[in-house]
Amino acid sequence: MRAHGLWLLWVIGCTGATPADAQVRPGIEVLLSDSIHLVRGKRLGLLTNHTGVDRRGQRDVDVLIADGLRLTAIFSPEHGFRGLEDRPGLPDAIDSATRVPIYSLYGGSRMAALSALDSVDVLLVDLQDIGARYYTYIATTASLIRDAAARHVAILILDRPDPIGGLLVQGNVRLTPGDPDSDFVGFLPVAMRPGMTLGEMARMADDVLGLHASLTVIRAAGWLRRLTYDSTGLPWIKPSPNMPSLESAFHYPGLCLFEGTNLSVGRGTPIAFQLVGAPWLDGARVLRALREAGGTGRSPLVGVDVIDTAFTPQGPTDGKYGGVRLTGLRFLVTDRTVYDPTLVAIALLTAVRSVHPDSFQFKADGFDRLAAGPELRLAVLAGQSAPEIWRTWSEPLARFRRVRAKYLLY
Repeated sequence: MRAHGLWLLWVIGCTGATPADAQVRPGIEVLLSDSIHLVRGKRLGLLTNHTGVDRRGQRDVDVLIADGLRLTAIFSPEHGFRGLEDRPGLPDAIDSATRVPIYSLYGGSRMAALSALDSVDVLLVDLQDIGARYYTYIATTASLIRDAAARHVAILILDRPDPIGGLLVQGNVRLTPGDPDSDFVGFLPVAMRPGMTLGEMARMADDVLGLHASLTVIRAAGWLRRLTYDSTGLPWIKPSPNMPSLESAFHYPGLCLFEGTNLSVGRGTPIAFQLVGAPWLDGARVLRALREAGGTGRSPLVGVDVIDTAFTPQGPTDGKYGGVRLTGLRFLVTDRTVYDPTLVAIALLTAVRSVHPDSFQFKADGFDRLAAGPELRLAVLAGQSAPEIWRTWSEPLARFRRVRAKYLLY
């Protein structure tokens, strides 16, 4: 609860234990069954996309209207309302089924979106996050929360599970918060894998950015931090065009770093973020170096198998090697409880650079945005070993775990 005189922060939902095979109820269902008084008779705005559905796959837009609620505006994030686009500059539109206007927060008219927000009493947010710092849905959420708070519009986060579980915290930590508009990829001071839901990160954003929002989190009923998405009973809907499966989501907190290099991460294939490759990559040599990257300490290849592979990206949206046969490595999770994709990513970066010093390249600006600064890139270029880099993460991770605790809801 905030100090006297500021907006009050509430949390709604149940936290009772549930067996792993039970149905988790997403925030939209909890709202309509338990807390509909918060929205009855109000003009509603909804920040959502194709992942905003109930357990039967029915869209939030449709179930809200079917319950007699007044939905006046839809706001959409990166990839658009239907989640099909992987390009910038998405325009405003109209939902063909309901005729409710859609205001794109990824290329549409900002003035139109703000004007729509002026005519809203309560802003609902329902987006499926993926469990990594770089995913942009929390930045869009925080930006719209800031606009809503300035207009004294109440915000309800319709929470969903962290699909890769909420127990493990891994990777390096961004040390200070950024701005969700200018630091669109990873503005929060969290680890690469924060182990937090969108609702929990919204609580953190409200606090560290000083938004003073009237923020309510409607918890996903029955979710426990140990549950991964395939134990929730909820239908998997890929949250963005290049996040095809839960397997990809488990690798994403680490392998996403390779977006900031001249290696492909498999965009243009059905298994994006499960592999890396390049025309010049010697998979067998890199794999040997990767297996040796832990030195005499912990091996990074705990809970994961790595195999040589070859693949050909077709129409990759990152523009890397379209139609070119690539050699590379594919990663397969064998034990989710111990796998650390961020350790694998650092070991892989050092291995690729050691084997291919003349071919491997960073895309400095993009990599540094993902890595929360230039330090990681410079350490790899300086020839530091993976264990040396990992050791620098220990204290910031310990501090983040302590800070993170006050925002957790489950």
